[in-house]
Amino acid sequence: MKKVLFTTLIMMSLNAIGQNVMSPELLWKLGRVSALGLSKDAKNVVFKVSTPSVEENKSSSKFYIVPVNGGNATEIKDTKEILADKNVSPDGKFLVYNEEVKLEKVLGKDFYPKLEKSDAQIYDGLDYRHWDTWNEGKCNHVFYKENKDGAAGIDILKGENFDSPQKPFGGDEDYIWSPDSKSILYVCKKKAGTQYAISTNTDIYEYNLETQKTTNRTEANLGYDTAPQFSPTGNLTWLQMKRDGYEADKNDIIVEFKGIKTNLTANWDGTVDNFIWSKDGKNVFFVAPVDGTKQLFTVNFPGLTRIAITVRQLTNGDFDVNDLVGFAGDDIIVTRNDMNHAPEIFSFNLKKNTWKQLSNVNTETYKTLTLSKTEKRYVTTTDGKKMLVWVILPPNFDASKKYPTLLFCQGGPQSALTQSYSFRWNFSLMAAKGYVVVAPNRRGMPGHGVEWNEQISKDWGGQVMDDYLSAIDDVSKENYVDKSRLGCVGASYGGYSVFYLAGIHKNRFKTFIAHDGVFNTVSMLGTTEEVFFNNWDFGGAYWEKDNAVAQKAYTTFNPATLVQNWNKPILIFQGGKDYRVPIGQGQEAFQAAQLRGIKSRFVYFPDENHWVLKPQNAQVWQGEFFKWLKETL
Repeated sequence: MKKVLFTTLIMMSLNAIGQNVMSPELLWKLGRVSALGLSKDAKNVVFKVSTPSVEENKSSSKFYIVPVNGGNATEIKDTKEILADKNVSPDGKFLVYNEEVKLEKVLGKDFYPKLEKSDAQIYDGLDYRHWDTWNEGKCNHVFYKENKDGAAGIDILKGENFDSPQKPFGGDEDYIWSPDSKSILYVCKKKAGTQYAISTNTDIYEYNLETQKTTNRTEANLGYDTAPQFSPTGNLTWLQMKRDGYEADKNDIIVEFKGIKTNLTANWDGTVDNFIWSKDGKNVFFVAPVDGTKQLFTVNFPGLTRIAITVRQLTNGDFDVNDLVGFAGDDIIVTRNDMNHAPEIFSFNLKKNTWKQLSNVNTETYKTLTLSKTEKRYVTTTDGKKMLVWVILPPNFDASKKYPTLLFCQGGPQSALTQSYSFRWNFSLMAAKGYVVVAPNRRGMPGHGVEWNEQISKDWGGQVMDDYLSAIDDVSKENYVDKSRLGCVGASYGGYSVFYLAGIHKNRFKTFIAHDGVFNTVSMLGTTEEVFFNNWDFGGAYWEKDNAVAQKAYTTFNPATLVQNWNKPILIFQGGKDYRVPIGQGQEAFQAAQLRGIKSRFVYFPDENHWVLKPQNAQVWQGEFFKWLKETL
């Protein structure tokens, strides 16, 4: 009898554990895995785990190795002895690194040395601030020095008022050694001031250590040239976008072989995220969005032969492949995640097409949770196209019940909406709180062909808005959707979408939430830092009165012109250091709602940029997000 009772209690305990669901507090206790590379002997994967602390309002990191064939992870104190140092030249004689250098007078005390307490900033051109920092006259520069103690560094961009690595996110991936150790290749946009703000024309430059001369290897291309790599056989390879000013252009893999540049993905209807060469130099493996996920692809390199170039998709499933780490025998090591699981390290066997999970940083935590279910749905749009829509259902979903439902509006506007795992817009968490989430791959997203991806440019308030409404209307036909409790949420372009839909929704939605969204396209052009983005997506400036496309962006497609139709509560989040979508956008929207007598709330994060990165601010964000939904939905 005691044995039966004991067994029953165990089963009840396990059941109780299994009924736990994701919470904001738990979400910000998860370890965040970053793959750093393979060990020098290629027997282990080296990775970092960053864990946020809400109490300390910061993150701490630890380093681990795990065998490429699987096994237990082991903590290590230092990665220097285990990882190959890619900053050392192949012949071991030199080191390459980057430092910030002061090149331009900007601060008041630069011009008036006796006025040391002045905090004035003086500019003669644009690019006076970027992402979340103000320009203080400093640039990132690439240096090299002899690989010995006390060696002096040489600035290979000396006197040039340009950045390499690129700001704001560039790192040591922006510069590489040539295989013969005679040159350093680096990514740089050699434009300054206003010209910098209106262009995306980065190039790959080659600096010769002996002659100290620099050559532009990609001068003919006017768009982005990034991610330089050399193949195992010494062929320079990089990612290329063709059009200047278009940050979301098709991204192709270019190989230069014996002076001839070959576009390996020119005839493939997609766009590349990142790539890695096979060990034999015969194939390039790459990651790209496809049908609401990110998958692993390969393309062969024909050299100068007439062999056809063929792109093949290698993986398939409801998950995202992200970072490409390296090769171990027949396995390629990657990071992988889905809407219910944060990234972990996996191996994929290229011969057997089988997966093995190598790191298990959060596995035990997820085992204690009842997770949401994600479903693919295909909806017919108003122009007769097929649109993929992700539907995320709450844990322990019961189709006989009715659930409040959120339309999620993705940002970008040309960012993929895939099986990604966000620590803010977390679908698993929203579902755990009892909401059905509808996440459409509306017009403007990669993964559905170049035409679908490009259609949103200069049409922000057009077909894409019909796509949103088609998605929510279709899913609302399900009996489990409470049509009287629909919400609309999103950030960045998704925030723009929220502001715009608030003026045209015809009472579909009961509440709205926008984070760092574009509210007024006119003032957006006048305050954002990357002007090329608005020039391309809006079609020009608001003062170009003869430009019909641009005028439509500043009138018909301007959410500020629709405020008279707002009639439902709206919550507005805004970061004070967001210079991409500056504070005035959120302020204007909140002030308009308040003056119209609409229930509204403004949640301001003075030290956050376009994202919310500090743990305690993130908890406030989640708290206000779900409190608002409880109040208004």
